[in-house]
Amino acid sequence: MEPQLMKSTQGIVAVNDTAPLTRKGPPKQNDALHRIGSTATPHEMRDPFDIGEALTALSLSGEPVTVFPTGWIEPLLARVESVDPELPHFVLDFTGSERPPAGKATLVASLGGNAKLQFELDQSWKPAPDNRMHVAAEFPPTCLVLNRRAARRVETPVGVNYMASFRIKGVQIDLPLYDFSQGGVGMRATPEQCFGLHVGKKLDGVRLELGPNLVIMADLEVRLLRPFRTFLLGEQVQIGCSFASISMQMQQTLERFVTTGTVDRRAAAR
Repeated sequence: MEPQLMKSTQGIVAVNDTAPLTRKGPPKQNDALHRIGSTATPHEMRDPFDIGEALTALSLSGEPVTVFPTGWIEPLLARVESVDPELPHFVLDFTGSERPPAGKATLVASLGGNAKLQFELDQSWKPAPDNRMHVAAEFPPTCLVLNRRAARRVETPVGVNYMASFRIKGVQIDLPLYDFSQGGVGMRATPEQCFGLHVGKKLDGVRLELGPNLVIMADLEVRLLRPFRTFLLGEQVQIGCSFASISMQMQQTLERFVTTGTVDRRAAAR
């Protein structure tokens, strides 16, 4: 029996004969997050496409959004109800809490458990005509993103072939890499390509092409499956994997490559 794809708070997982995993319900007070600290080193996200994808991920998961109105001590809690990237705007649902007063507010949310998103809005916070707890807002021009991964992450450049190749039940699968680090890799796939994958799944003998100068073989473990939508490709799934087994030589080669961007061609296993 083919596994059915279910959306969950952890992303997409493969399950058999189980009840569907649903979007998170209204947040509770202990779900509140702190703002990004002054000593942290987040990066700034300005691309509206990236901001739209981040908000869409929050909408799909139902992840709590902590709202700090200016001058308030206690935060409010909300969820992203929907996202319209064409306007572009999104809707916040304050059900179980209350709407902020007119003015500035700082919003903080967790992205996939490994990053924190923070941005500011300045508006009237008027309710939607059909629901007094819903508030529409335009995309913020910028967001701060604090990545909590322990290892430095390198995004794959456009126009260069970075791929992961492996087999599941005799079927060859080739997926593009979108980033990599000393601890693992991130891949993109269509929902159809994710059949047979689930969090904890071991992928043996994966061939990783990291540009024109480095190819390594490694065993991976799936740690994250998260659905998202792109404007060009439509529905996609982010697949985060950690290295389950990698030779010491390859680990050292990868460390040099992540740190300096260069690699000894003799160490590249082809």
